[in-house]
Amino acid sequence: MASSISQNLLLAIALAPLVGAIVAGLFGWVVGRRGAHTVTILGVALSFAGSAMVLMQVLEGARFAGTIYEWAVLGGLKMEVGFLVDGLTAMMMVVVTFVSLMVHIYTIGYMDEDPGYTRFFSYISLFTFAMLMLVMSNNFLQLFFGWEAVGLVSYLLIGFWYKKPSAIFANLKAFLVNRVGDFGFILGIGLVVAYAGTLDYAEAFAKAGELAALSFPGTDWALLTVTCICLFVGAMGKSAQFPLHVWLPDSMEGPTPISALIHAATMVTAGIFMVARMSPLFELSDTALNLVLVIGAITAFFMGLLGVIQNDIKRVIAYSTLSQLGYMTVALGVSAYSVAVFHLMTHAFFKALLFLGAGSVIIGMHHDQDIRNMGGLRKYMPITWITSLLGSLALIGTPFFSGFYSKDSIILAVQASRLPGAGFATFAVVAGVFVTAFYSFRMYFLVFHGEERFRHKPFPGEHDHADAHGHAHVHVPHETPAVVWLPLVLLAIPSVVIGFLTMAPMLVGDFFKDSIVVDAARHGAMAEVAKHAGHATEMGLHGFVGLPFWLALAGVVTAWVFYLKVPAIPAALNKALAPLRVILENKYYMDWFNENVLARGARLVGTGLWKGGDQAVIDGVVINGSARAVGVFAGLLRLVQTGQLYWYALVMVLGVFGLMTWRLWPYLSAAL
Repeated sequence: MASSISQNLLLAIALAPLVGAIVAGLFGWVVGRRGAHTVTILGVALSFAGSAMVLMQVLEGARFAGTIYEWAVLGGLKMEVGFLVDGLTAMMMVVVTFVSLMVHIYTIGYMDEDPGYTRFFSYISLFTFAMLMLVMSNNFLQLFFGWEAVGLVSYLLIGFWYKKPSAIFANLKAFLVNRVGDFGFILGIGLVVAYAGTLDYAEAFAKAGELAALSFPGTDWALLTVTCICLFVGAMGKSAQFPLHVWLPDSMEGPTPISALIHAATMVTAGIFMVARMSPLFELSDTALNLVLVIGAITAFFMGLLGVIQNDIKRVIAYSTLSQLGYMTVALGVSAYSVAVFHLMTHAFFKALLFLGAGSVIIGMHHDQDIRNMGGLRKYMPITWITSLLGSLALIGTPFFSGFYSKDSIILAVQASRLPGAGFATFAVVAGVFVTAFYSFRMYFLVFHGEERFRHKPFPGEHDHADAHGHAHVHVPHETPAVVWLPLVLLAIPSVVIGFLTMAPMLVGDFFKDSIVVDAARHGAMAEVAKHAGHATEMGLHGFVGLPFWLALAGVVTAWVFYLKVPAIPAALNKALAPLRVILENKYYMDWFNENVLARGARLVGTGLWKGGDQAVIDGVVINGSARAVGVFAGLLRLVQTGQLYWYALVMVLGVFGLMTWRLWPYLSAAL
């Protein structure tokens, strides 16, 4: 049995993608396109192989917790680079590097004609490095570094096509919304440092009991509750939870590979990972947990509804991502942290598969992303079709698929919770099963089955060029090259089997025993999950008679009837439910509120500070006012400083006379 993991191995895992990013980014003009993708893929492949080795060692009982480099010491506060590798970290390392490797390979085909080819490979490799530093950190400083680094690279990737106005707007939006979350995050870290006196996870967690006894200064609020809420605000931004979710759908303006890498499998799950890592703190605050639960439930249900009306293939999957992140957050709220990260893992595979499958469809459709222009692609793109079907079945929680085990475990955990928000959360996650199945198979049926609408395109786009007679040229879809469909096949395998293989050790076994802390006496959700999670076959068979399965089946059948058999029904519902559709099309008016209330309000405040504070007070009073005062004083002084001798003599005589009068006046007044 191994007792420790090699420090050099961990350094190699973290730094290999960084080396690839530097070579591709700074020397891409030397190594060329082939050299850029070779060096970055090799770096990520080495990281994946090393991460797999680390996972095997962790399964044998090995752990690593130590400092790699001590950067600075301020009093008793140490700022350092260090690694903490346990079950949670090892799982995240494998997921991040495997999905990243698939995306790197896929990018060779997807970005083949793009002039920014080497730059793109540099960015995605740099992102992999940043994400590894985040999940491997053993202290809050390094966590924050990784947190901000993935945000920076996300900004660069969303706006990768920097000549496209919508992409620039999207990356600015993502940047600003994430700054809101990051402000809360750094406040939470600051409170930990201020009251625990350390940046190290282990030392801070050891003092959690002491922190729980303290109140926030000047209030009767529990200090730990305020700290956990601040930390969760960071997770709300990074993991796109309501109301800080608005950036993620617009981020689809970036190339499809980054949608899979960043906005499905890795970066957006950083918040979920962080809260799970902070479980020793969150377990001591039911108030914070209840907030996490309610926010997750709102996101899971209401963001799923928005997916029903989307026509852009990538945006349908984007709203699906929002909804599934809500499911993970709900699990965190009921203290089922291991279930949350289990769903994080299963979701990473099938959502990356769906995004890359969507990219394959976009290539086959010659860059058309409107699902209303598709249909019948099954016979033209058989590999993309079957892998997308497998991903969709996993997403809706079909028994024995990976998504079934994680999603049903979340539902079981929520139903067993006693937190005040558990009732609403139960409704949200159960009703969300039907919604997820409906929009997922609405997309599936419109893309792969039914009429071949690409021959007449009812909604032509910018890439459709009409001939002299006004008819758009027909592009017959085709299967994508092997470099594109091979990652789909490799992602489809874990999308089907990973849940069955790993549920028992992750949810019932001791895989997370030293990573996640749960107060079983106060939060008993995991006890209910454990009754079912130990038997994958029995749970899968029982799933066929459970309510979630029938809701999912109802969603699939409804989508089949609406979009293949009787398309007049959704058309009629569109008219009958026009007010509701308007609300959904405007995304609950969250963007309107942000742009017209928050942004304009901020501009108004800024204008007031500029006009009233800067121009009136600082320029008008402090700077120009002092100049005017000097001018007035100088003008008065100029009256007596004439430069004429007789005037000075007269003033001296008058001065002497006045002085003598002042001194002699008491005697004169007495004599009189």
